[in-house]
Amino acid sequence: MPSSISLRTIREEHASLAAVLQSLRLMLDQGPGDEPAAFFDVMRAMLFYIDEFPERQHHPKETRWLFPKVAERAPEAAEAIARLEREHAGGEAAVRELQHLLLGWELMGEARREAFADALRRYVVFYLEHMRLEETVVLPAAQQHLLQADWQALDAAFASNTNPLAPGKPRDAAYDRLFTRIVMRAPSPIGLG
Repeated sequence: MPSSISLRTIREEHASLAAVLQSLRLMLDQGPGDEPAAFFDVMRAMLFYIDEFPERQHHPKETRWLFPKVAERAPEAAEAIARLEREHAGGEAAVRELQHLLLGWELMGEARREAFADALRRYVVFYLEHMRLEETVVLPAAQQHLLQADWQALDAAFASNTNPLAPGKPRDAAYDRLFTRIVMRAPSPIGLG
């Protein structure tokens, strides 16, 4: 069995992201209610988390360390990897568009709600499928074909990730406000709100 540090890190990060996506959907369904400031604040915080962590730490490491080695050692996964890389390339733009649409709803009112809601629903479906493809094609191919030296490089790369929402890991103090804001205000599964 290969080293599990990088695999465990990737799966934990996927679980955190899936929880944030589910919380975003739940909050959207609940709407701002009588606390619109708190609602928009935590929605912005969760979208910032997606932009800050998965887009800037998680995806670049998959693209730089995991995907090339899996494509090299397991050519049968190359098509899936090419698709995932294309999706990574558009990830920042997609989350920034959501941030813009949310701000439009907040500042311009209910007339902008549906555009955000539609975009968020599409994004959640897209992202869950993206992670499913990684976990059902790329990670099994990695487990089957990568060499010990490959795992050592992957583990070193992923060991430095500082996912502020990962359970049981020390957090980077810079993310404490973000972590607190999300956990205290977002609904379960990610928060206590």
